[in-house]
Amino acid sequence: MGYHLLDPEELDQWDDRPTDVRSLSVAAGYDYQDSKLGLRVYELAPGEQSGLSYHYHDDQVEAFYVLEGSLHVETPDQEYVVESDQVFFVDPGSPQRAFNPETADTSTRVLAIGAPSVDDAHPYEPTKDD
Repeated sequence: MGYHLLDPEELDQWDDRPTDVRSLSVAAGYDYQDSKLGLRVYELAPGEQSGLSYHYHDDQVEAFYVLEGSLHVETPDQEYVVESDQVFFVDPGSPQRAFNPETADTSTRVLAIGAPSVDDAHPYEPTKDD
């Protein structure tokens, strides 16, 4: 059996992304690639996005649970506003960009879940028809 108790505040910045991101799953010993789950906490200042630009995944399902503030998610159809204590799911093949707008008054804190944890992200370029 394995159990892991983690405090995100005690973890170092996970990678070289320009925003504050802490990988809970890596800290618990799960591989970044080819793991059943990726779990990260993002602190997005006004004007920051979750790290990846507009993109989609082949196989990964993403879920963004907003802990504090509100998260904006741009899709080809519309822009969603996800408030604190709400969750936004993104199915594989569905383009999105998660961000805290520059006009925001406060930072946004988000728990991001990706399953499986695979590097299958592809850039998405919206067209005028989107």
